[in-house]
Amino acid sequence: MKTKLLDLLACPICGGDLRIAYEGKRNGEEILDGELTCVKCDRSYLITRGVPRFSALDAVEREKAETAENFGWQWTHFTQEDEKYSDQFLGWLQPVRPEFFKDKLIIEGGCGKGRHTKLAAGWGAKEIIGVDLSDAVESAFKVAKDLPNAHIVQADIFKLPFKKQFDYAFSVGVLHHTPDPKKAFLSLCSKVREGGHISAWVYGEENNEWIVNYVDPVRMGFTSRISQPLLYQLSKIPTLGVYSASKLLYRPANRLVPKAAGSLFYNTYLNKLADFGWREQHNIVFDHLVAPTAFYIPKEDFESWWEEAGAEDVEIKWHNKNSWCGFGKL
Repeated sequence: MKTKLLDLLACPICGGDLRIAYEGKRNGEEILDGELTCVKCDRSYLITRGVPRFSALDAVEREKAETAENFGWQWTHFTQEDEKYSDQFLGWLQPVRPEFFKDKLIIEGGCGKGRHTKLAAGWGAKEIIGVDLSDAVESAFKVAKDLPNAHIVQADIFKLPFKKQFDYAFSVGVLHHTPDPKKAFLSLCSKVREGGHISAWVYGEENNEWIVNYVDPVRMGFTSRISQPLLYQLSKIPTLGVYSASKLLYRPANRLVPKAAGSLFYNTYLNKLADFGWREQHNIVFDHLVAPTAFYIPKEDFESWWEEAGAEDVEIKWHNKNSWCGFGKL
């Protein structure tokens, strides 16, 4: 934990300021082990392996803990990087562009392995804080520790340990995996100052009926309940089908006969998926099978989140014909 992070932190229980009560090992700017104490309520929070810890999995609700455990395994094993991540990220954040990040205080709701944290830092964020409940923070910290403007915090998105002073918040592919996606979104909004902005990307209900009807029962009843190492191996079977179809059918068809390709099942998404190699496609298939909780959000419901947050100049965009991107001013 970099000492300057203290200026942005607050006790998630009472909102009080935090101080460093104990500092152990340090590596340059990073405090690797220590303890934070709230000056108001005297609660303590550990800093372990460079990450301030505001939530232990044995102290959160079972549904949150199961999701965190499953995704934590994923992001400590799928640690690859891909040059296409930046374009993918911007697709989820549209209409935001890299220059929007410059000199802003930013919070990321659900940072996973830290790939978007790293991009935001490189695009000039004044400070970017990646938050995750899972063990993914271990991988994210390895990415962020050498970036002077990047920080990783382990916390529950429903109990964020921050002051209300951020210029921008974003959450990509996380809200729909929480027990209450709208409540998680509003919690993130609560840390953005007046005049700041927020982005969110979620699974859409529209055009995903086949997943809800056929894939979800398998996910909920089987794949999310087995061990992650076993699922890692089993998920290679559907990945082979997806990879072969995207590379051998969808990509050639969209290049050679684009009009005819438009009638193919799930064409927009599977053609886009062909941009990625085996490792990333395996990650994506695994991601869809590992989560104990997943919601598919109708556009009408997604729009209501922004209304409840009091957002202005809201832009809702249909992404790859299977998901919703939102951007607005608070």
